[in-house]
Amino acid sequence: MSRAGAVGLVLARPARLLGVEPFFMEFIAGIEETLADRGLSLLLHVVPSHDAEITAYGRWAARGLVDAVVVVNLAEGDRRPAALRELGLPCLLVGTWAADPALPAVTTDDTGPAREAASRLLDLGHRVLARVSGPAGLLHTRARTDAFTARCREAGVEPVTVEGDYSAESGAELTARLLRRPDRPTAVVYDNDVMALAGLARARELGVSVPGELSLLAWDDSAMCRLASPALSVMRGEVHDFGTAVARSVLELTDGVPVVPRASPAVRFVARGTTAAPPA
Repeated sequence: MSRAGAVGLVLARPARLLGVEPFFMEFIAGIEETLADRGLSLLLHVVPSHDAEITAYGRWAARGLVDAVVVVNLAEGDRRPAALRELGLPCLLVGTWAADPALPAVTTDDTGPAREAASRLLDLGHRVLARVSGPAGLLHTRARTDAFTARCREAGVEPVTVEGDYSAESGAELTARLLRRPDRPTAVVYDNDVMALAGLARARELGVSVPGELSLLAWDDSAMCRLASPALSVMRGEVHDFGTAVARSVLELTDGVPVVPRASPAVRFVARGTTAAPPA
């Protein structure tokens, strides 16, 4: 049973991004609401790196501040699961961790939705596709890139992937860079809504018509996507429900009962005003 009355979540990312990225706000809301029903709190900490995250876990474990932690954004060579095991601090992983599949986790499917995103654009007739990804070291970024590339190659298309950091600045800069290429893409997929919205604004500044000359597709939906002009087409998942699933699993972990296998809600394509057939 719970002793500290709290679950920990450390986000290793620039604090400036947290305030503008709707995904984590919805995700955290789903966790907090579910924990609150049981009288538990969510202890949230934002740090710049995984090293700082591991240091925070050590402090929490030494002081008994949390009963368990939720680990997000699993990365290649991630040291956090092993560090938590050494600390004796129970953890729930968000994603698939092949190095220790016995650890409790809420898994995510990045391969299927990435293939669907590519298929939707290919079906519209696009043959010059690009992707503005999140940080390449993240496991879900690699899974999306591999799946998107594989689906395009099945259609005889070689897509371009450029690495962003989820910020509006990277979305705008990388969009401009893609639009300066001799083989300018007719469709771009972004790994979050913030980069996509910035890409839409930059395309407009450069006089590129959306969707007449350029189709844009965002991963994750938000009110900003729906209010954009034109409204952004998206790969939509129920983020609040995702947070709820994570909270239910971590409650089972703190109760000392078997953690039910759960997966994130399905991600599906939602067509709006930024996707259309490429120019003739």
